Parts: sequence; C-alpha cells; structure tokens
Amino acid sequence: MTQPQGTLRIIHGRLVDARGDSGSPQTLLVRDGRIEAVGAEAEQGPADRVLDASGCVVTPGFFDLHCNLREPGNGQKGNIASETLAAAHGGFTTVCASPETSPVNDSSAVTHVILDVAASRSPIRVLPVGAVTRGLAGDLLSDMAGLKKAGCVALGNGARPVANARVLRRCMAYARTYDIPLMMTPINEALAADGYAHDGLVASRLGLLGIPEVAETTALMELLLLAEETGVRLHLAQLSSARSVAMVADAQARGVAVTADVAMHQLLFTEAALAGFDSRFHVRPPLRTEADRQALLAGLRDGVIGAIVSQHQPHDSAAKQAPLGATEPGLSTIESVLPLGLRLVADGQLTLSQLVAGLSHGPAAVVGEQALLAPGQAADLCVFDPRAPWQASDHALRSAGKHAPVRDQALMGAVRYTLRQGQVVWQAVD
Repeated sequence: MTQPQGTLRIIHGRLVDARGDSGSPQTLLVRDGRIEAVGAEAEQGPADRVLDASGCVVTPGFFDLHCNLREPGNGQKGNIASETLAAAHGGFTTVCASPETSPVNDSSAVTHVILDVAASRSPIRVLPVGAVTRGLAGDLLSDMAGLKKAGCVALGNGARPVANARVLRRCMAYARTYDIPLMMTPINEALAADGYAHDGLVASRLGLLGIPEVAETTALMELLLLAEETGVRLHLAQLSSARSVAMVADAQARGVAVTADVAMHQLLFTEAALAGFDSRFHVRPPLRTEADRQALLAGLRDGVIGAIVSQHQPHDSAAKQAPLGATEPGLSTIESVLPLGLRLVADGQLTLSQLVAGLSHGPAAVVGEQALLAPGQAADLCVFDPRAPWQASDHALRSAGKHAPVRDQALMGAVRYTLRQGQVVWQAVD
C-alpha cells in the first residue's frame, strides 16, 4: 500500500486508547500517514482532507495476534483477500497470520508467498507467524533464523502442542537465541483426546465428549517452567480457565517473561452455548464455566491477560453441518469482535479503555510495537459508532465463513471507517 501524502484532520471524535478516554470530542491530525498532533494543536492550520467523526469513537486500529487467513490453501474456507477485508470491516488494521496454512508456514518460501499476496490483495497489514516445528508436527525444529529474516514476527505451533518436552525446550532455547517471541497454545492432547466440549455439567447432561481443564493447565505449567529456565519471551495463546489465569499471574510475579491472550468468545459465552448442540460453538479450547469466564475478565482487567484475540477461523458451510462432534472447531469472529466487546462495556464488565487496550496496544506490545493515539504513531485507526446497530448476516459478513457467534441479532456498535496509515481502507455504506 502506498503511504498517502498530505494532511488529514479527524474532527469531533471521542478519542480512546490504552491510556484512557478523552470523554469529549477531540481533534486528531494526520500527516503523511502518521499522527502529527492530538487535541488543540491538531486544530491549527489547513488540512487537505477532513473526516467528521461526530458521534463516533476514534481508537488505534485493532491488532489481532491470531487470525486464520486460509492462504496458502484450497480457498474454499477463505483467502487473504476475503479475510483481511473482513478484518478491516471489524476495525482491524494489523493481523498476525497463523502458521496453520497448506503448506504450513515453516519456510521462508511460504512466508514470502503470504507477504507477496498480502501486499497486492490486503487492505491492511499482515504479519506472518512462522511454525516453530516443521509441518507443525512437533518433532523437528524449523529454520527459525530464516523465518525471522523472511518477515515472521513470532513463532508458534498453531493450535497444536509440542508434546515432546525435550523438543519444546530446544524450541524455546533457539527462539531465545534469535530474540523472537514464541506463541504457544497450552494443550495436552493425550488428556484432550477426542473431546469437543468442556468436561462439565453440560457435557455430562448431553453426553458430549469433554476436554478437562487439566488438559490446559498441565501443558501450561510445562510451558511456564521451561520459559522460566530458558528466558524465552513466551506468549500464551487463548487461555480458557480460571486456574490458567492464576498460574500466569504467579509466573509474572516471579519475573517470567510471559504474556497471554484470550479469545473474545471466551469472554462472553460459556459451556451453556452448546446446550442446543450448536456447532458454531464447537471451539478449541472449549467454552468453559461462568466462573472461568469471570476469571478471564478479571485477568484482563488486572493486566495478567494483555490481549484479546479474534481466534478467527472461517469455514465453509459443510464443515459446520454435521453432528456436533464431527464438525470442525472454530468461529468466524473477526467482524463481530467489536460489538461483542461493546456488550461487555455496556454491562459494566470492562471499561471502553480496557476493551480498546486489549484489542490494540496490548497485542501490539507482544511483538514489540505500540498502538496509541500519540504523535509519531502510524495513523492506523478505527472510527466506530457505539450506538449504531449491526447484524452478522450473510449479506453483512465479508468473511467467507458465515458461522459468526451471534447470527441475525441486533448488535450495538458499527465500524464507520478503518484507516491504515491515514488511508481509508473500509468505509460503511449507509
């Protein structure tokens, strides 16, 4: 994308970022794709363009650490063009592309394909995450130095574990050597087995195969202990349980370099969502109890969890049209993250600044970046109307995956503009 030249003044918008909420309309001045001034200083002098944000909130563009773009792949579940357009529709200006592609992103050649396609077809920035093991098989280490040089901002094993502790320790040691974050989802596959629901009351009542909490916490403890020994920058992806939050808090208190994220659907829904055998809510890790949901929210408020992710996994319709246990896990979420988060704000479970921090500055910090409304920052911005209704319908969704968590229900909060380096890449059509 060519960085635009000239000045853009955004007026009458309420500014919110990780540092707080302006509470009243303010002005933002953008010059040559970067924020030049905020507040009274931004009101001085002429501007080439003016964007009226009356009634809207202006925030840093959202930053997603876990997004499945499905390319390279067979295309029926989506591709870089469709899913980054959906991300822009959701207010995201940067997404980290999961290594779970076909072929797996375990070589510089695949990384270059992702970056080249994104450069020509994506309205937003795409940052590849490389596979820490070849083929995500958990056996042989990938070329970490080559992946970093090719443009990967982090390494991970997708939703799969590195089951061999010796291999995992080597992964961490090498990642530490190359100073690259390691993103890992804590899961013990032997304990999770063929489960697809939380091993609790709902699963017992409906006869569903359960995944116990300990499938997450045993793997989490191993990751934390090895990270403490090796000194790697460890990021824990998609926590789902109260015990996990407590374990991460304890490790952070000991000085372990560990951060964590949570998927938006884990902050709103519980195991009760499966009561009607709704295949949309077949997700991994599974939706757990109300106590777990509350603990995840508390961890976000306290800063133990620094980032909210979409965990966007678009599927073709056939993947979700089968008996619950036979469907593929994952939700198409990236376009509904904001209105679902605003529901938490409306209910008093998060402040607007906490929500915005979790969607922007928190995830950006994991890969060593900032996302603030401050002079010098890239003008990657989201402008949304918190009172505008929006529905996740087939017509409204830009993603190839139509299995959004809330279908055809009136949600409050619609993105009016998404800007990447001061250039509008998404604009709502009234």
